[in-house]
Amino acid sequence: MTARKGLTFWLKTLQAGSLAVALCFTLGASDAGSRFNDLGHRLMCTCGCAQLLGECNHVGCTESGREREELKTGIASGASDKEILAAFASKYGATVLAAPTTQGFDLVAWIAPFAVFAAALLGTILLIRRWSVGKTQAPAQTTDPATEALKEKIRRETGSDGGF
Repeated sequence: MTARKGLTFWLKTLQAGSLAVALCFTLGASDAGSRFNDLGHRLMCTCGCAQLLGECNHVGCTESGREREELKTGIASGASDKEILAAFASKYGATVLAAPTTQGFDLVAWIAPFAVFAAALLGTILLIRRWSVGKTQAPAQTTDPATEALKEKIRRETGSDGGF
């Protein structure tokens, strides 16, 4: 019974440790500063600089300050990440999102690169197979007496042995 008690002790210790780690990660995830940083890297600045909203730092940007304030207001109001992203997308258009959504036609943006790669790989394999079909066997040499006589006549008349 002592081994069973030891196993139970270690199992409960492992469960408590896992719970503590999970609790630490969830507390950090609900912090407003980390949410602002996370959402700021999931949105694009709309001034045309092609930078993420959280990293837009060029001089004279008229949009990033206003958008960051909107983001802080959304976080302070208690809106979920999905609601904040939807509000930005409805106000500024889908181009404000740093990555396309995984719904509807935007799903094509996630699937297309992999589909094109798979099609190119399949095409390359089929092309290589087609090229190598006749290369595996050496062609059979036919020794036709008329052809051999013609070759010998050409060698005599040109004075060459056929090599270079």
